[in-house]
Amino acid sequence: MKITRKIIQIDEDLCNGCGQCVTGCAEAALEVINGKARLVAEKFCDGLGACLGECPTGALQIIEREADDFDEKAVEEFLKTREEQSKAASTPCGCPSAKLQSFPVQSPCQAANQPRTMSGKSVSALCHWPVQIRLVPASAPFLEKSDLLIVADCAPIAYPDFHQDFIQGRVVMMGCPKFDDREGYIAKFTEIFSSRSIQSITSVIMEVPCCASMRSIISEALQRAGKDISRQEFVISARGEILS
Repeated sequence: MKITRKIIQIDEDLCNGCGQCVTGCAEAALEVINGKARLVAEKFCDGLGACLGECPTGALQIIEREADDFDEKAVEEFLKTREEQSKAASTPCGCPSAKLQSFPVQSPCQAANQPRTMSGKSVSALCHWPVQIRLVPASAPFLEKSDLLIVADCAPIAYPDFHQDFIQGRVVMMGCPKFDDREGYIAKFTEIFSSRSIQSITSVIMEVPCCASMRSIISEALQRAGKDISRQEFVISARGEILS
């Protein structure tokens, strides 16, 4: 039923697709589609504007217009469906890419005797597989008592010494906070933080605005898990420099 009420409005010219409003909306009424925040359905928006403070560009505002009435029951059903889909997506499939593997830590002597890459530089510092956030289950043995490295997947391409400076001694999980399922990421990290003894969290993101949502994903997961874990963050420029 259409009524005149308060509802979110998105200025597409100002929206940069960072996705921070998505994680700020408890009703999951917003999604990033084709690089812009979109209202999933009018009935999912309660018009309270909790997402406004999450937007770094001021693209969101609450207006009053004719819209579908807010449907709390529909929101509950929608959130339940999303949660079920996230769990299904996070369950490793039979594909070899999801097979859990741990690699032994090499001594300097062993590393020196390993075959070199085409460039003649050192081999991988990776100690496990898989690395994609969606493929690493919370039950993975290598997560226990680990120093966790959460990476926006463009960062290793931009930063030339990524293995040496960041992966060494850490368990890495990587993904794209703009194009992947943010709620799925939050659910996955919440489960990991709740069930495993994580020693520290290091995050590496790019300078682009959409990468900043990885920060809010981690914060939300820590809050849901009720955990206070030591954190540090590195921001990488498109030219491969550490900005902060």
